[in-house]
Amino acid sequence: MKKDAILAKFRAEKVIALIRADSSDGLLDCARALAAGGLTSIELTMTTPGAIRMLERAATELPDFLFGLGTVLDAETARAGILAGARFIVTPALRPDVITLCRRYGVPVLCGAFTPTEILTAWEAGADAAKVFPAEFFGPGYIKAVKAPLPQIELVPTGGVNEGNVAEFLRAGAFATAAGSSLVDAKALRERNWPAITAKAKAFVAAAAAA
Repeated sequence: MKKDAILAKFRAEKVIALIRADSSDGLLDCARALAAGGLTSIELTMTTPGAIRMLERAATELPDFLFGLGTVLDAETARAGILAGARFIVTPALRPDVITLCRRYGVPVLCGAFTPTEILTAWEAGADAAKVFPAEFFGPGYIKAVKAPLPQIELVPTGGVNEGNVAEFLRAGAFATAAGSSLVDAKALRERNWPAITAKAKAFVAAAAAA
């Protein structure tokens, strides 16, 4: 899938599921549970042990999903993720070398940024969108405020996004959103409570559609 198609899917689906776990056990089943609820764009974070190996397995076994690698801090990790099958890369902070690497491979990159200066710097460096993190401190109002002088920059608020405010973030001008623990509850993941995760995904999808 080409970059434009991946970005179009983000815009259409509106929510990127972020899975951060203590182990890779059950991550494939978790992905299937999210898909049953309507979400197939999934970020696996480097903070999960064995993330690269799990990404490679997930990309092979579930080729119709959009798996990305998150919490990427350097170009070497980004390259390893892309070679393992990552369709997109996410950083938690401004990492110009990661942006350059992703542009070289034609892979979308969501670059972590918070202040207007960081957001503009990420965009000018070639990021496809700025991952506004952590978004919970200023909420949807901050997204609206940043979009006013910088309407050309795509923003993906992350951190604090839940089914109660996802529509507000989207109405404020967010290109898409990303949700972690509010979507993939650690207890549900640990207990393999897939119906609970599917139900939560459906709630997010319904709330996002209302925007």
